[in-house]
Amino acid sequence: MINYIGYIFKVSPKEPATEILIAQLSEEGFESFVENEDGVSAYIQENDWNVEILNNIQILNSDEFEITFEEEVIEKINWNSEWEKNFNQIEVDNLVSIRAPFHENPNLKYDIVIEPKMSFGTGHHETTHMMVQHLLTLDLTNKKTLDMGCGTGILAIFAEMKGAQPIDAIDIDTWCYENSLENVERNNCKHISVFEGDASLLINKKYDVIIANINRNILLNDMVSYMNCLNDKGVILFSGFYQEDIPIIDAEVSKFGLILDKVIERNNWVSLKYIK
Repeated sequence: MINYIGYIFKVSPKEPATEILIAQLSEEGFESFVENEDGVSAYIQENDWNVEILNNIQILNSDEFEITFEEEVIEKINWNSEWEKNFNQIEVDNLVSIRAPFHENPNLKYDIVIEPKMSFGTGHHETTHMMVQHLLTLDLTNKKTLDMGCGTGILAIFAEMKGAQPIDAIDIDTWCYENSLENVERNNCKHISVFEGDASLLINKKYDVIIANINRNILLNDMVSYMNCLNDKGVILFSGFYQEDIPIIDAEVSKFGLILDKVIERNNWVSLKYIK
């Protein structure tokens, strides 16, 4: 059984400190976050944890914010009830709902039902919301699509609803892989293949649309792999980072001749659309 180490952070003032804290924790290997009224709970696999894990979290030493925390060990078997207490429904532009089975259906044009597990973090609410906004504007009919860092599979599922096929959904985390399989079945998707792994799976692959909702460092590290598998006239969507990270991402993408077509910002999180 995989155990997770959880840190319960109380943050004052909550914004923008919580967003900054999540970003810095992500860079140290924390993979899931649950925001609450007092701050945020952050989770990392016990195997990836070390006693000095918080030493590089700069915001914890900031004079601008008051941040305290408690540590706990969480077993996998107890996780679903934790999500059910904290998972909030998402609605995008009054067109798309992303909800758990225990939420009421708001009867929007698109309805995505996921079982909330460790693979969905509140920090991803912002990025997921923006990526859905990008996808709403695209004609995905018969577009071969990649959802890289798929998490719960939300974006792959929505891409199929918009007509994309075939779709590959990839995540390095076993929990995400298993959860995506469940959610693909739950939403009656027929054109999504889910894989457990990293960018090495992209060798000799080609896509018309790439969705990469990951953190900045992984995006930069795997950029060559994304560019090598993007078809001519393809579209790539990036998210999982902050407004101040745009110059770093843009400088790297520009090396491959892509054009920044659209920027969406939400609570300092950003999502970028590039065209080839």
